[in-house]
Amino acid sequence: MARTAFLGLGVMGFHMAGHLARAGHQVSVWNRTAAKSAAWTGVHRGEAAKDPASAVFGAEFVLMCLGDDPDVRAVFDAFEPSLGAGMTVIDHTTASAGLARELAARCKTKGAHFIDAPVSGGEAGAINGKLTIMCGGDEPAFAAAEPVMNAFARKITLIGETGSGQLAKSVNQICIAGIVQGLAEGLHFADKAGLDPAKVIEAISGGAAQSWQMENRWKTMTEGKFDFGFAVDWMRKDLRITLDAAEEIGATLPVTAIIDAYYGEVQAMGGNRWDTSSLIARLKP
Repeated sequence: MARTAFLGLGVMGFHMAGHLARAGHQVSVWNRTAAKSAAWTGVHRGEAAKDPASAVFGAEFVLMCLGDDPDVRAVFDAFEPSLGAGMTVIDHTTASAGLARELAARCKTKGAHFIDAPVSGGEAGAINGKLTIMCGGDEPAFAAAEPVMNAFARKITLIGETGSGQLAKSVNQICIAGIVQGLAEGLHFADKAGLDPAKVIEAISGGAAQSWQMENRWKTMTEGKFDFGFAVDWMRKDLRITLDAAEEIGATLPVTAIIDAYYGEVQAMGGNRWDTSSLIARLKP
């Protein structure tokens, strides 16, 4: 069992850190809001640290699950003095590949390792310990960290060198955005055509149109219920990172850019915390 520090107890991190504790790992947690750390220690075996540096001191593995690049950099700055040789930092935040490369270089000067490891699977995946993790980093560091991440993962893949995990997460978000928009338009079309959506989905879900989104979201989309997962605000953050990366590498993402703007319209409707299936809301009168 490993000595771990988990920094960031949000919608995902709270449950991920809990799985580490249940797996028998020694866990020290930190959250910007101390009450969240206290709530975590109230239901899990572990200790709450007063600051990131205290949480990280003496840990073998440091796991982060934060909001955006500035959050990751600020927390890393705070615990960097506690980094030592042989330690491994695992960043589960969806952040930029550029930041991953920067932090990997800073870890290397301390004799530590860095793995960018964004996750997919949403809150349900975190609760059930069934997340998909896309990783970038060195093979030896990944091999050492994989058993720790297994506490909350269904599938873990080393994509390539540092930053590759974050770039793979962008691919994931590109695909999800397109699928959700296609499903939203399909359901909207069925409604306007006077078709029974349940019968339409029954007819097409066994064929090439089938997707996780169709299986799990078609009904709530038709009912206008959008409280089932990843928030629009976070999707827009991820798509901003994706579009910035696309510009940097010379990739052309016209559909993704359009759907990002559609999510902006959903935000303007007050749907900041709605889940990503809420794209259909902008199609309704």
